[in-house]
Formats: sequence, C-alpha cells, structure tokens
Amino acid sequence: MIEGKILIVDDEESMCQFLSIMLRKEGLEVTTVNEGAEALRCMQRGKFDAVITDIQMPKMDGIQVLSGVKAIDPTIPVIIMTAYASKQTAIEAVNKGAFHYLDKHAKNNEIKMVVRNALEVHQVKSENRVLKRELTRKSGGRDMIGQSDEIRRVLNMVDRVSRTDATILIHGESGTGKELIARAIHDNSHRADGSFVSINCGALPESLLESELFGHVKGSFTGAIRDKDGLFKVANAGTFLLDEIGETSLAIQVKLLRVLQEREIIPVGGTKPLKVDVRIIAATNRDLEKEVALGNFRPDLFYRLNVIPIVLPPLRDRRDDIPLLADHFLRRYHADYNGNLKGSVSDEAMDALMNYSWPGNVRELENVIERAVILQEDENQITVSDLAEKIVDGGASDGATAVREMGITLEELEKRYMVQVLNETGWHKKRAAEILGINPSTLYRKIRSYGMEVPGGAGHDMEDSFEAEENVEV
Repeated sequence: MIEGKILIVDDEESMCQFLSIMLRKEGLEVTTVNEGAEALRCMQRGKFDAVITDIQMPKMDGIQVLSGVKAIDPTIPVIIMTAYASKQTAIEAVNKGAFHYLDKHAKNNEIKMVVRNALEVHQVKSENRVLKRELTRKSGGRDMIGQSDEIRRVLNMVDRVSRTDATILIHGESGTGKELIARAIHDNSHRADGSFVSINCGALPESLLESELFGHVKGSFTGAIRDKDGLFKVANAGTFLLDEIGETSLAIQVKLLRVLQEREIIPVGGTKPLKVDVRIIAATNRDLEKEVALGNFRPDLFYRLNVIPIVLPPLRDRRDDIPLLADHFLRRYHADYNGNLKGSVSDEAMDALMNYSWPGNVRELENVIERAVILQEDENQITVSDLAEKIVDGGASDGATAVREMGITLEELEKRYMVQVLNETGWHKKRAAEILGINPSTLYRKIRSYGMEVPGGAGHDMEDSFEAEENVEV
C-alpha cells in the first residue's frame, strides 16, 4: 500500500472514475475535477502529493495545467496522460517539467508503478526540504550570528515571511548581512528547491544590467551572437535578490515594475513577453523614501517592493553580538589558515573591538579578524598588537564624538577615512571597498566626487577592474 493525495484532471468523467477507483484501492486519497482551472483552484486550497492530468481538454489543456501546478508548487510531480500519444507532445511535456507521460491505454500495473514512483520522489523531496529548513533554522540563517534583541527580531521576521511569497525589501548599511537574510528567507520557503539568484545592481552599467536581468535575443546589439536567458528566467520557481536596488536607473526601474505587476519579462531586442514565477527580494543601503522625494526612485516601484520591509541594525547598535561574531570568524580563519579551531581574543583586544564604531559593520569585523589571524604573533591568542591601528586608536570614541572634537564635517571625515584605507591597501580599490564595506562602483564615484588623486600618480596599473560576472551569483 502507498499513501498520498492525488488530484486527477480529465474532462472525461469515465476516465476520472476509472483512475479514482483504481488508485483508491491502492490506499490513496483521490480528488477528481473536469477542468484545468478548477484543478488549479484545488491546488491553491489544499495540498496534493501528485497530479494526473489529461493533455487534451477544452479551455485549459494539460500543458497549461502543468505550468500552473509548477507555479504553485514546483515540487509536485505531474503525470500527463493522453489517448493520442505523440513523441513531440511527450517531449514538450517533459521539457516543461512533467514527471512522466502515459498513454491512456497503458496497463493498470504501469499506471500504478508511475504513480508510486512519483509519490516516492515527492516524499524524498519533501523530507529533504524539511531537513534543510530545520538546519537553517538551527543555524540562525546561515552565518547570521547573534543573540541581541535586535537580531532576534530580524530572525523572527525571517521565519514568518519565509512561509509566504510576498515581496521583501531589506534595508541596511553595507556589510550588515542583507544577502544572508535573503538566503535564509529562500532556504526556509517552499522555493528552497529552486535557484537562489542574486545580482548587484550597482556594479553593472545600465545596458549590461538590462541584458543580465531580462536576457537578450540574437542580434539585439553588437556582440549578441546568440539568444541569452536573463537571470529572471534562471531564477524561475526560485528567489531573485536585487541587491543595491537603489542604484538602478529610472529606465531599469520601469522594467522591474512590469515584472512585479505582470510577472513577465521582455528580453532586450525581443517582442514577446515571457512569464516568470520568481519571488523577488530587494536590498538597499539607501533611504529609498528620500530617493523617491528627490525623484531618483519611482514611487510606484518603491511601494511594490516595500510590501514587507526588514531593517537590519548596524553592528554599532548590536554590540553584544561582537564577541559571538569575533569568535565565529576566528574559528573560521584559524581553520582556513592554521588547520585548527584554536584561538581566542585577549580581553584588551576585545575591549578595542567593542569600542570601535564599525562603519563597515559585520563585513569589516570579518576582515579585521582575518587580518589578525594572518598576522598574529601568539598562535593561541589575538592581542591588541595584531589589530589595525585604526581599531585601537578609534575605539575610544564613536564617530559622532570624533566629528565634534575635530570640528570637521561628516563628509570630510568620510574622505579622510577613505584616504586612510586606500593608503593602507596601496590604492587597490577593490580591496579598499571590501574594508570600507561599500561597492567598488560606489568607491569609484566617491573618489571622483572628492577629487582624490593617487599619491605620486602610482597605482593606475593595479588590478582594480573586475568582471561583471563576479557581481552575479547563482
């Protein structure tokens, strides 16, 4: 005996009755409907372990039912049946995600075997998804480390919104862990078996960003030698993180609005819209409401994105988590560089870490610990001498106090800090951007806006360029 809930879709009542009787004798719970639209309504109202559908039906055929079922739950196996077997139709059905293609004249034992296999595959996928969610829940969302009230509130929100398909807008300074939160939402959702795709919208020029997002057709521009799928299509049935959404142009924003409203995309140079089933999560370190007021961000897109906002606190507002984070990164980099998990942070060094303002947030703390592990003199303990001078000297007062004492503007303080980090890295801009906790493209713009020059004109030949693909993760 096998167990499970089966939905049968066929406009022929006799076929529904035949399959229903046969499968109920096998111990299955069976629901039958005569229309594709009714089948999708049943899918939305309740859970099923497999769907059997006729391919030739009026109004909505079996291929459309297949697509609709996969849009609701991509893990549900769909078995296509027809009285008019065709190799071409079978290939189309399998390419669109059908579990199996059966002739209605197939023997009863063959039908039972296919249904049994479908239920077993679905059960394994369901168990794997539950285990994956449990592991993610126990780890607090991958590397989202912390016990402070601020981070607990965020993780509680992640647990609640993961069960939905609602659009999420994550606010937070650079380096606070916006992508980790987006991944945790994906891993805890029913889309966990689908792809998690992310792109840094601020790292690509508009023309390249449009092609990466929506794809392009052959000949649409110079160099387009073949059709290319965009990342929205790659992320179909999964989750797409649009990082640094505030960096997009108004033209790109119009196209993103269409995706949110119509759930379809048009490739560059194309004319036919393509349907996509993607959960969208956007992230930004900008105040988008302010950007809307300034005319830099479309208000209609903002309201579409801001269905459920999640605000990540900066590290300076969750200082109780610094020891936990420092220990986590210490263990990671001791394992990477020394092959063991030994090591601790001296009380004096921890005081310096606790008192520093962390403008680069958790990412900056990670970089500081990695540097300390590499340079530490005592193999068992990180001391103050292993920390960067700015951590030790800057720990006595926060940024606001420093500004008041020096009598300078925040802009000048930012410029000085950028120059300090650039000098420490030999004006290697990509590395400096990592330490500062900002995008390389943002650093380039600030260097130009402040009119900063490389000392002695050196450093122009350094490897500061980076490929666009490095900013796209699948």
